[in-house]
Amino acid sequence: MAGPRKLNGAYGAPFFMNKQPNIYLVGLMAVGKTTIGRLLAAQLGMRFYDSDRVIEERAGADISWIFDVEGEDGFRSREVQVIDELTKGSGIVLATGGGAVLREENRRHLHERGIVIYLKSPLKKLVERTRRDKRRPLLRNAADPMAKFNDLLEQRGPLYEGIAHYQFCADADGPQGLARRIARQLREDERIPT
Repeated sequence: MAGPRKLNGAYGAPFFMNKQPNIYLVGLMAVGKTTIGRLLAAQLGMRFYDSDRVIEERAGADISWIFDVEGEDGFRSREVQVIDELTKGSGIVLATGGGAVLREENRRHLHERGIVIYLKSPLKKLVERTRRDKRRPLLRNAADPMAKFNDLLEQRGPLYEGIAHYQFCADADGPQGLARRIARQLREDERIPT
């Protein structure tokens, strides 16, 4: 996981470059997308969004409630609408939910409308971070959280890699250091203005 790794993804050539590109963070739950996203947006002078928070604000309820009432399919439909809307703008950093890549339209919009950064972390660390977290619907009833994370990575890992332009290890430099490293790499590659 020493990174960064530059990728083109399954959707072909990298996105169309504009003056203020969007940056999208993907990866498993608890990898640090929101924390890194906020820091990266602040460093780059960009607006930050978390797709899960936008969904909760619009629904007037938390994600657990949406999962309980509408099921995962209902939540994913809401997620498609939010991601489509947010990715049409420019100059944002967006932290996506861990399962956003499950819908093909999300994968296409993320890859084609911005720079996708896949954040990775050892599964053991993700299990530790979520041990007492009761808000994550996919872990609430998991008898074996490590097995659940393994299943999620097996299902979603290839999807993250398929759309990512870059991969970074989220645990390498701490949140501030990683945000600086991502910004530096994007500037060096002329993906964002210097």
